[in-house]
Amino acid sequence: MKESNPNDFLIEVQPLGGFDKPLSYSISKDLRHEIKVGSLVKIPLGARKLLGIVWSLKGNKPNETTQIRNIISLIHKVPVLSPDLTNLASWIANYYACSIESCLEAMIPKAVRDGMQPKKRRLVRLADSSKDYSQLTKRAPAQFSAIEFLRSQKEPVPSSTVLSKIKTSQNTIRSLVKKGIILESEENIDRVVYEDEYLDANEQVVHNLQLTSEQKKAVSEINEDLESRQFKTRLLCGVTGSGKTEVYFEAMQMALNQGGTILFLVPEVALAPQTVSRIRSRFKNEKIVVWHSHLASGERADAWRSIINEESKIVVGARSAIFAPLPKLRLLIVDEEHEAAYKQEDNPRYHARDIAVVRAKLNDATCLLGSATPSLESALNVQKEKYQTSKLSKRVDNRELPLIHLVDMRREADKTKVLPILSQQLVEALRDRISNKEQSILFLNRRGFNTTMLCPECGHVESCKDCSIALTYHRTDGYLRCHLCGYRKAAPNRCKKCNSFDLKKKGHGTQRIEDIVIGLLPKHASVRRVDADMMKKKNLFRETLSDFRKGKIDVLVGTQMIAKGLDFPKVTLVGVIDADLPLRMEDFRASERAFQMLVQVSGRAGRGNRAGEVFIQTYAPHSPSIQFARKSDLKGFTEDEMDMRKEFGYPPYQHLIRHLFRSRSESKVEYYANEWAKILENKNIAGLKIKGPAPAPLEKIKGYYRFHFFYFTASVKKTIKNLGLIRSEFPLDPDVHDILDVDAQQIG
Repeated sequence: MKESNPNDFLIEVQPLGGFDKPLSYSISKDLRHEIKVGSLVKIPLGARKLLGIVWSLKGNKPNETTQIRNIISLIHKVPVLSPDLTNLASWIANYYACSIESCLEAMIPKAVRDGMQPKKRRLVRLADSSKDYSQLTKRAPAQFSAIEFLRSQKEPVPSSTVLSKIKTSQNTIRSLVKKGIILESEENIDRVVYEDEYLDANEQVVHNLQLTSEQKKAVSEINEDLESRQFKTRLLCGVTGSGKTEVYFEAMQMALNQGGTILFLVPEVALAPQTVSRIRSRFKNEKIVVWHSHLASGERADAWRSIINEESKIVVGARSAIFAPLPKLRLLIVDEEHEAAYKQEDNPRYHARDIAVVRAKLNDATCLLGSATPSLESALNVQKEKYQTSKLSKRVDNRELPLIHLVDMRREADKTKVLPILSQQLVEALRDRISNKEQSILFLNRRGFNTTMLCPECGHVESCKDCSIALTYHRTDGYLRCHLCGYRKAAPNRCKKCNSFDLKKKGHGTQRIEDIVIGLLPKHASVRRVDADMMKKKNLFRETLSDFRKGKIDVLVGTQMIAKGLDFPKVTLVGVIDADLPLRMEDFRASERAFQMLVQVSGRAGRGNRAGEVFIQTYAPHSPSIQFARKSDLKGFTEDEMDMRKEFGYPPYQHLIRHLFRSRSESKVEYYANEWAKILENKNIAGLKIKGPAPAPLEKIKGYYRFHFFYFTASVKKTIKNLGLIRSEFPLDPDVHDILDVDAQQIG
């Protein structure tokens, strides 16, 4: 190991390998101009050699006896993190109670950390195209054919192209290279993600588009935000089909004109292809980078290089794209900002929407949040004037919102004496669409996994007396439990609201619905299912959506991934099966999610030239969220739901932190959860409301039993600090682990 000397320069490096604070290292004088904050370096740590991120530049090494080790090498010539990302990593670690290391590993693709090089290909060209090589005609005909082919090419071509065209072997090329007749070179292969089959259609739409007066006003307001070159957050609230995407594009053009870069987030990987297609059709001269977890390692590495080398100014992706190392960041767009999919469920458990706001602040940039059904968190921030707002209250081209029908499934059950899955009204509407050569979407919200008790007579669902959420039925002991506070009671044999003995335990999936629909429709009708299972098969989901767009599929049966963002002009019918499911979830956000889901999925109908119709099947037609959704009354719903949240002290009025204990031993995890509860009770932390311990909704996952607490607090950082101090004096059994999830979106 090279010893440092007084002329060496000191830096702080954050190791990637189980060490959660920066360490001091020295670099030689000749490396001072190459190493910057955010550089990836190899360092010695004890007997190990680890990767690390340069955290700060401390200055010249003082003349002291303490020996400071030198770094081993610089991995990449350019920093792997933009300056704002190192600051963001510190913020995430403090706020979400996670390690710096986990933040950095989330920010830097593994392929980049591993030093993956770009894929290359060999190019060949004639050294001198004026020379005559006819003497090779008989002696080496394959070589002569290769020469003549290259003579006809204006640019260097891949050697593989030459081999395929003249049907020869690699030896032919090698011989010509050795003789100096042809010259070789290398180029990086630029892998394009989502080469677009929708381009022509999108181009036509863009070229004929005229902004509405509301769109023009929104564009003007956003442009003012961008021109200020100060941190701004704006909520673009527009009904489905109101043209939010076009407003995004106008804002993007402004940001590009300013010489800035753009980050465009979508909530699901499934929405990325359509979004990328639209952006490519609009910004033809810009290289668009796609960034999400489903990319292959090589694709992720290529994307990173394109950003770092400033070849691309626009990045599109799901939540992990929030860490794309874009320099000169001017605009961050979070489409469908209300979606829970923006919350990362693994460490670090960040919320990409909230991180977008923080990152915009670090860059004095504009953060634009878009939704037809904004989250209550964003709505409250608008009320507090933390966010500005722009509104689009009408669909483009004066198209009407779809006509929404509520189908009371209690009456359907009375007719058939069973709990039907599809109402007769919906079946007839589906058949009509087949006859008229129009398309339909059937939506099933499978977000929940729990079993609830439903009264088909009156629609009543058994709920917790203290938490205002649905209770879960446990077959093992016949009890109903609240997985928020731990309350339980024996499952009743009659409905407490109408005294009916006909209580049902509810639950079905997309495959069964697909089979039923196929059996009910004409044989020539094409029915296709879309759900999470399809995402496991590369390109299948995208191919299905492409077929649907082209009219090859008549009915699409799907889950939440088809409920938002997708635009299919030929869809005139949407059917919502089991609209009550979100309402039966043991979650205080149940009403909000039900309302958002119904409005979003209803908005898929009637986006073209034909009017749309929506059938919402429900056992609780008088539920406030369903009634507000039927009228598309965002204001009414928000006010009603905010009142409930304020009464119970739920988000957005307070933050929610979930504390999960897990172990392979049921007795151990229950014991430690109860002991932790006793300690918290004795500490009596000011401003902290505690619920639990309670078994998690899925009590056992992958061999681990789970108990959890919920903390409601006005100050996350203060609470995290207090909990950390208490936790440091509370040793756990090696088989018991605990996790903090700040601003948890799911209670399961």
